Amino acid sequence: MEHLIEKTIRKEKIFSGKVINVYVEEVELPNGKTSKREVVKHPGAVAVIPVTSEGKLVLVRQYRKALERVLVEIPAGKLEKGEEPLATARRELEEETGYVARSIRHLVSFYTSPGFADELIHLYVAEGLTKLEESASLDDDEFVDLLEVTLEEALVMLEKQEIYDAKTAYALQYLQLQKALKK
Repeated sequence: MEHLIEKTIRKEKIFSGKVINVYVEEVELPNGKTSKREVVKHPGAVAVIPVTSEGKLVLVRQYRKALERVLVEIPAGKLEKGEEPLATARRELEEETGYVARSIRHLVSFYTSPGFADELIHLYVAEGLTKLEESASLDDDEFVDLLEVTLEEALVMLEKQEIYDAKTAYALQYLQLQKALKK
């Protein structure tokens, strides 16, 4: 695999933001030539599949500025500095849905866009949900609606492109595969 490695020659930070940092890196290619790479550094994130005692999935509907549209997604959020993914999963579940879970289990971790970003999402499933009377509040700049749907209803939403988000599509297909393997 060494024959595929690109060696960084020079690295320049061109943007520092609240969520991401962006670098331009000059690299030496495996053939000895050089090229430039634009790289987005992200602290990582979690996504949670909340499953109610009735077997319904708790999804959030929220506006995404980058797309100028409202999306339906599983609850998710970025890791805070020094925060373990499981703690982030519990926090995001409570903040976005008002639920706490008896059990939160890690399913898989995956990169979202490895061609230009290092964001790693840790996917969890949350079960044994209890709705809090007074839940943690959303971030000041976050507004969501909740919906509860069966896996089958969510898959129809995915097929109709009502669910358009990759982490949610990945989660739904993961659940569908697990269900099929248990039969």
